[in-house]
Amino acid sequence: MKYIKLLLVLVLTALMMPSFLHAAEKVKVSDYETLNLKETLAAEEIEEEFTSYSEKDDQITIYLFRGQGCGYCRAFLTFLNGITEEYGKYFKLVSFEVWNDSANGDLMTKLSSFLGKQAQGVPYIVIGDQTFPGYASAYDDSIKEAIVSEYEKSSKDRYDLIEEYNKSLKGSTTDSSVMVIMTIVNIIIAVAAVVFIEFNQNKKFTELETLIEKKSKK
Repeated sequence: MKYIKLLLVLVLTALMMPSFLHAAEKVKVSDYETLNLKETLAAEEIEEEFTSYSEKDDQITIYLFRGQGCGYCRAFLTFLNGITEEYGKYFKLVSFEVWNDSANGDLMTKLSSFLGKQAQGVPYIVIGDQTFPGYASAYDDSIKEAIVSEYEKSSKDRYDLIEEYNKSLKGSTTDSSVMVIMTIVNIIIAVAAVVFIEFNQNKKFTELETLIEKKSKK
């Protein structure tokens, strides 16, 4: 029975291996359903107030985790829309809708945990390494300051949430191919151990049967 339990553990380890590998994968924005600023405003039926806004490589990224129809999310987007003429040259928006997209919701949980500031709801706004859990007009000046402050940093000193998360994987996790090899090796060793134990157990039983047979003949 104990050998069956051991084999069961090995099988469960093999089945769980893909989830371990998935947890160590880098985050790619292209793998998720996202909207830029114009698309997000359109999704919330907010009329654009800007005319010259465009996205450029040198802009910082504001990450917004939102819920479709969320009043506070809409209030933040209305605020952002209103400051775009003055501040739009500094930022671009990447928004993740989390109420109807479980993958986006899981990403919010993962990234907010990484920041050490767990998201309790939406909107969850990230600018550089600063987070704004929720939105109120009292945050307006702080949001503007965060945008300008992050933009004025040199490119090497800027903090991009997803880039920093991906960098952290290099130091805290093992390459997927190495993990696969290690898991296979561990399973082989465990199976070999089971076979060895089983062989010796059977050998002992055979020796015992032989001894009993010899004694019975005497």
